[in-house]
Parts: sequence; structure tokens; C-alpha cells
Amino acid sequence: MSENWPPLRGVNTTVAHNARVWNYWLGGKDHYEVDRQVGEHIHSMFPLIADVARADRAFLKRAVSFLAGEAGIRQYLDIGTGLPTADNTHQVAQQIAPESHVVYVDNDPLVLTHARALLTSSAAGRTDYVEADARHTEEILQAASRTLNFQQPMAVMLLGILNFISDTDQARDIVRRLVGAIPSGSYVVISHPTTELDGEANREAMAFWNKNATPPITARGHDDIAGFVDDLELVEPGIVSCARWHNPDPSEPSVPQYGLIARKP
Repeated sequence: MSENWPPLRGVNTTVAHNARVWNYWLGGKDHYEVDRQVGEHIHSMFPLIADVARADRAFLKRAVSFLAGEAGIRQYLDIGTGLPTADNTHQVAQQIAPESHVVYVDNDPLVLTHARALLTSSAAGRTDYVEADARHTEEILQAASRTLNFQQPMAVMLLGILNFISDTDQARDIVRRLVGAIPSGSYVVISHPTTELDGEANREAMAFWNKNATPPITARGHDDIAGFVDDLELVEPGIVSCARWHNPDPSEPSVPQYGLIARKP
């Protein structure tokens, strides 16, 4: 993406934005100069950040593969979608079960533009996009009901989104409301940055981010993240580095980003 292109309506190209910087770390093309500058500076402060981005994306693929395969889930509510790249939720799910239905949720206008163009469905399934803030759970649930059947089990995907809710009680309430709307046998998937797991060096990088980019980010520890799913059943191996969750490669290095899947009894 070039700075010489006319800015998309509603897109602020003067301040780095998480969706675009994350896309930059993943090797995508949907970012502006300000995103590259901030992304490079954070990488110089915290070289593991690119590994975190790739590990988080690989976790999504393994999580959805587990859900569509072993767990038999055919419905997905993916909140905080980010910019489409390879192995998006619907692609992974529909490769295993073509009839899967997926609803993506985000509130960034650049994500919206690309979602309309790229997030297509298999003939047997269905894919939809909802423009909404993660805090507006009732709006999300109502819009998602056009595509998802809330009487049947589903998976709520919250990858790298709760860290943008600075108040832990509010973040916990968001999860509680979402879990309250889905039936027994449904799942919640969470990934979340932490300064644990040898991530102490991330503190300075996060402070730089919060002064120079949007939205501000909050790291959390194991216990706070466990509090999001304390009424659910954790799928083994529980709350671990997302790089280690169901990863058959034992040589994969750990990253300071927790990942988990939990089932609603």
C-alpha cells in the first residue's frame, strides 16, 4: 500500500494502527509508512514481536482445525478479525467442513474494505462481516444471528482483542456476555500478550506503542487470563504459549502470548 494512494474514508494514515502494523509483521502489504516506522521501531526494541505475530496466526490455524475436526464445530464468531491474510478462519474451517458458517467482526474501515473483497465462502457454507466494536456485544450478537444459529454449538474467537480492553473487569464482562449467549458445547478461543513467558522485554515496547499508535494495549498474566474462562472447561494443555498449543513441533520456541481453548459445559 502506498502513501501516495488517496486515504480510504475513515482511515487515519498519520497514526499507526494495530491491524496494519500486525499485517506488516506478518509480511502483508496492507499498511502505510507510519505503520512500517512504528513496526520497525518496536521490532528493534522487542525482536520477538514478528515471531509472536506468526505464532498467533499459526495458533488460529491449529485452533480452528481442532474445532472443525475433533470438536465438530460448524459455526464461528471471530471478533477482532484484523486484515485478511492466509489461513483465515473460514478458509481453515471450510477446508475441513465446507458447510461451516463464519461471522467476522471488526471496526476498522480498512479491515472492512478488505473483508468485503476477500472473505468469501465455500458454496456449502456462509461467511458474513459485522462492523462493530468488541465492547458492543449485544449489537454483535444480534447481527451475527443473521448467519449463526445460537441454538447450536459454536466457537467464539477472541484472538489478540481483549488486550485492547484496558479494564480487566470490562474485558471479563465482554467474555461473560458472549459466553452467556452461546449454548452448551460451544467453545471460546483466546490469545493474549503477556510479560510472562520471558516477555519482560515487551514492557518497554508496549509503552512505546501506547504513546505512538492505536489502540492502546494491555498485557495480562496467566491468572487474569484464566479469569476470563473460570466457568468453562479448559481444553488440554490449558493456558500456554500460543506457540505450544497443540503444536506437534517441540522445537517451536515459546512466545510471550498466551493461547487457550475452553468449552462451555
